[in-house]
Amino acid sequence: MRILGLDPSLSSTGWGIIEVNGNRLQYIADGFIPTNPKQSIEERLNIIFRSLCEVIETYKPAEAAIEKTFLNVNPDSSLKLSMARGVVVLVPGYYGIPLYEYEPNKVKKALVGVGRAAKEQVETMVKVLLPGCHPKNNDSSDALAMAITRCHYQSFEDKY
Repeated sequence: MRILGLDPSLSSTGWGIIEVNGNRLQYIADGFIPTNPKQSIEERLNIIFRSLCEVIETYKPAEAAIEKTFLNVNPDSSLKLSMARGVVVLVPGYYGIPLYEYEPNKVKKALVGVGRAAKEQVETMVKVLLPGCHPKNNDSSDALAMAITRCHYQSFEDKY
């Protein structure tokens, strides 16, 4: 089964695809969707939408995972993130793909074993858990971490 991990951002939305076979994880692909701040908000959101549609049509994931949102101190940043997140949440729904949300501490716990792990520790564990994986940037690494998190909690959530 393929899982799509997502890390929404208006400036650079990350995505990552892993394949799960029993308890084995395999890296498939990752990337990020940059947008130009000089473009209008609707153009930037459209780029994210079209690019994620292309990712789904290319890799055909069965599930998707995203981090639960937290509020930024800056209201403008929160609003922009919310708009990008709305598009990122829409795309799996558009294709009928179930989307699962996880708190940041659950992501850290799934990868590192502790809920207060540093970002660098999470990125290192992504590379350890997915041999041969060299994420394109921090956004795609975070997206791969989301996919791994979904895999980690999947069997538990399916039972309860």
